[in-house]
This record gives sequence, C-alpha cells and structure tokens, in this order.
Amino acid sequence: MARRLLTLLAALLFALSLGQSSASAASFANPVKAQKGADPWIAYHDGNYYLVSTSWTDVITVRKSATLAGLATAPSVQVWQGDAASRCCNIWAPELHYLNGHWYLYYVAGQNVSDYNPTQRTHVLESAGSDPLGPYTYKNQLNSAWMLDPTVATINGQLYLFGSTSSGTQNLVAARMSNPYTLATGFSTVSTPTYSWETSGGSVNEGPEILQRNGQTFLVYSASGCWTADYKLGQLTLTGSDPLSASSWTKKSTPVFQRSDAGGVYGPGHNGFFTSPDGTENWIVYHANDAASEGCDNGRTTRAQKFTWNSDGTPNLGTPVALGASQTGPSGEPSTVSTTYTLTNRNSGKCLDVTGSSTADGANVAQYTCNGGANQRWRIEDLGDDTSRLVNVAGGKVLDTADCSTADGADLRQWSWLDNTCQRFRFLATDSGYVRVVNQATGKVADVENCSTADSADVRQWTWLNNTCQQWRLNPV
Repeated sequence: MARRLLTLLAALLFALSLGQSSASAASFANPVKAQKGADPWIAYHDGNYYLVSTSWTDVITVRKSATLAGLATAPSVQVWQGDAASRCCNIWAPELHYLNGHWYLYYVAGQNVSDYNPTQRTHVLESAGSDPLGPYTYKNQLNSAWMLDPTVATINGQLYLFGSTSSGTQNLVAARMSNPYTLATGFSTVSTPTYSWETSGGSVNEGPEILQRNGQTFLVYSASGCWTADYKLGQLTLTGSDPLSASSWTKKSTPVFQRSDAGGVYGPGHNGFFTSPDGTENWIVYHANDAASEGCDNGRTTRAQKFTWNSDGTPNLGTPVALGASQTGPSGEPSTVSTTYTLTNRNSGKCLDVTGSSTADGANVAQYTCNGGANQRWRIEDLGDDTSRLVNVAGGKVLDTADCSTADGADLRQWSWLDNTCQRFRFLATDSGYVRVVNQATGKVADVENCSTADSADVRQWTWLNNTCQQWRLNPV
C-alpha cells in the first residue's frame, strides 16, 4: 500500500510539474515587433528566438530573445549590408534556415531606391558557423528575373526553393536545389491565382511557406494584393509525388487565415511557422495592419499566435488575435521577460556604466565591474530606421556623442534626448555573439580607451580597428 501511495504521489507531482511548466511561459501581446514588422520570419535555436523582417533599406537586422515577449524590445542587430550595386537596396522578406551545419539567409534585394520593383532578385548568404547572427558571406543570386519571397524546404529527401514570380499574375514557383545556394533545375509554376479571394486588388500568389506534419506537406501562401485589407492566406496540399508539378498540389477552395474586422486585424499575411521551445505547440508568425485603410508599407507589424490541427491532419490557423490581447507564450519558455540590457566589453569583461549613477546631462560613460546596478542597465529602443537609442535605466537619459564630434577620442556621455543622429546607434554583429556599437552620425564605434581593463576606464568613440576593446555583448537582464 505504501509503495502504491508513493507511486501515486510521484505521478501527481509529475503532473503538477508539467502544469507549472506549461503555465510558466511569459505572457505577451501583439505586436511582437512594431518597427519594420513586414514579412516576418522566426527561427528558434539553442534557447533563443531569432526574428528577421523586411527592412526596406540595404541592411538585414536580427532580433534575439529567449521569449516571444522579449522580441518586442530586443536590439535589432545588423548582420548584413548590401555590398554590390546589383543587390544594394530595398531588402525584403529575409528568412533564416539551418542546413548542413550553417545558417542560410535568403532574401530579396533591388538595384536602387527609386526603381526597385523591376530589379528585385533572390539572393542567399551563408554563415561561417552555427550562430544565426553570423558572420555571413554572400553566396549566390538564385534567379535572373524578377522574383520575391524565397523559402526552402526538404521534401522526400530533396531540397527545394519556392518563390513568387510574375507573368501578368503573380504565381508560385519551385525549383530543386543541389545545395542550399545552387539550383539543380529551372523554376516550375505550382500555383496561380484562380479563386476570387486570390484576386482582390490584384491577382497574387506569393509568400510561400512549407509546413510539414505526420508525413503530410502543406504550402501556405499569401493571396490578393498586399496593399489591400483582404490580403490573406491560402493553402496547397502535396497530394502527388513531384513538388515541381502543379498537378501534385491540391488547392483548398477557401482561405485559411484572413482579416478579422471584429478583432481589428486587416491584411494578415506573409507568414512563417515555428514550434514552441519544448516542441509541443505550433505557432504562426505573420504581419498585419490595424486599420483597413493601411497598405503595403512599414505600418505593418509582426504578430504571432498558436494554431491547432484539424481531425484530417490539416492545419487550423484560426482567426487573427486582436492587437494588444494577452496571450500565453509558447510552452517551455522562461517565465520572465528581459526588457533591459547590459553591454559587456569583450576585452575587459566590464559593463558600460554611467559614472556615479548620475542623472545629469553630460555625466560620463565608462566601463566598470558589472554589479547589476540601474546605471549599467539600458533600454534599447528601436527608432524605426535601423538605429536605436540607448536609454540608461538610472537616469532616463541617452547615450550621446559629446558635441556631435566626428573626431577619434570624442567622449561618450549621457544626455537628454534631442532626437539627433549623434544619439542614434547601430549594432553590427562581429562574431561569437558580440557587436560593435556604431554612432549613426560619425560611423565610429564605442571604444574602451587604450584597451584598459581597469574600473572607470573611459568609453569614447574611435575608428573601427576590429579589436576586442571595441566589441560588446548585449546581455538581457
């Protein structure tokens, strides 16, 4: 009897622990990303989510967070900048995929700012190792004509590239690949807009994304004009043997995810899929507008929600959740959300610190032994132009380049927010999770004077020398 009671007690404790684990995930509310939130993609790796989205500029930035809620305030770290005229501008729809021991970043880019549509092509970068933040090298252009929204997936042991091309209408196309950066075949059309719900504002099939479960393969895509409130998601099911043949795909006759006027969600589309950290839940990430009159621009925000499955094994994406509605985060997440960061110097291991916890304009910024003080914690606020401001928690003032000087050695200090470029910074990934902190006005980086390892050593700006005294780790706290 005693043994039976112990067994029952152990089972009860185990069940309670499961319940606690499931309930411990941090709550969040959409949007997951309010700035430049179009065409989002989330990958989960080694305890963190990595979020990329359309930049409309020549850079790709990545946000990293242990929780979905934390992505809203996570720093945007630049991992790539267009390096040639043929791929300089208007980067759209980046996606991260881990293949053969490397991360591959697929994206669309044009040749110039003023006439981007005709020149958009698909490109791919390769990481040096297994860090989603890179560093990355350019590998290849994957097509010679206009093409949007690349994604890759392995089907029946073969790697395929999917995208959207135009021939009067926007169609979904696919090609087999010999490796993650080389095509093995030409492109074949696998879907064209045929239903009325695919032609609102324009005849469009784009944003293909592959979803697989229990031996079934689905292709979820965006339909109708992205500039309309009726942008939505449709679904193909692979019912044949050849993913390159349109006859192998069966299209669902009705949309699977669309506007919710009751929830104030308009034009939901261009999605991605990810699973919860413990692998028990399926989630969709997508962009949407919060007014019917908003269009296909930077006003779109990144949103996420859990979805389920129908009895026939097909996905049930449900109805878009209203902006601001509380949701429980993915199962297996930490229960706390980090919204502030310390910046730890790679050379010294010491933290970026406002001297003496001063709240005064002009207070010096130096390095100091990390102690968890509010004067070493910073809110990193995205300004919507690929730059951020660093707001010190102790004084509420921002990191500032003294007198907007462009000189090497100009002091970094705190100052009241003046909304100028001397107070705007970019985070550029280096390697091993470190970044350089680059001033937007001067292009120079945060540097520990003379590579000192001493407490109170001054932090100033200096020309980038690619040394460890100029590299910092962003640590959530």
